[in-house]
Amino acid sequence: MRILVVEDDRKVASFIEQGLREEGYAVDVARDGEEATMLAHVNDYDAVLLDLMLPKKNGLQIVTELRREGKRTPILMLTARDSTEDVVRGLDAGADDYLTKPFRFDELLARLRALLRRGGAARLDRLTYGPLTLDRLKHKAAAGSRPLNLTPREFQLLEHFMLHPEEVIRRTELLEKVWDMHFDPESNVVDVHIGNLRRKLREAGCDGFIQTVRGVGFCLRMPESGSA
Repeated sequence: MRILVVEDDRKVASFIEQGLREEGYAVDVARDGEEATMLAHVNDYDAVLLDLMLPKKNGLQIVTELRREGKRTPILMLTARDSTEDVVRGLDAGADDYLTKPFRFDELLARLRALLRRGGAARLDRLTYGPLTLDRLKHKAAAGSRPLNLTPREFQLLEHFMLHPEEVIRRTELLEKVWDMHFDPESNVVDVHIGNLRRKLREAGCDGFIQTVRGVGFCLRMPESGSA
């Protein structure tokens, strides 16, 4: 799942970003209202964590604009303790919940999970392909009845493949979507993680599900008899 964090305080933004990444989320960070609006228009996010007090355009303006345009992405507002009136206006404008600063990270995660369970942006909470199942809310994956013990990065890789089954996915796309990195021709990070994911799928009885398309990338598809 991809989260947009809108926070102009660099320490707070870095704290939230690191914590979410460790939980297996892909994260984009905007540090002012104009950048946040641009990113929200370009990308489909599963949720937005939105500070109300921002330069260039405040959080209330962002909520109002996104809802006016029909975007249903869940929005969790981050507010100061003395901004009750702003909270009320934000909720009336279409925000889904709020959290006052300072906050504990485990509470932020709980609020975020609750928003994701309610839905909002067009997305499936449970992905399936053949015997593979992936629960995006509980961060659990299985091959048939056998659970897959995946690292957060392996989970994100499998999630991306299952969102695009039988499509050829380039290494550059995986770096951008899963690692938030631009293409580095010297990096073998994708191949290393693909290899680990393949091994775990093979051990669970799903050998050959992630196939290499030489010179292009990778594809999640049902293996044919005799394929590797």
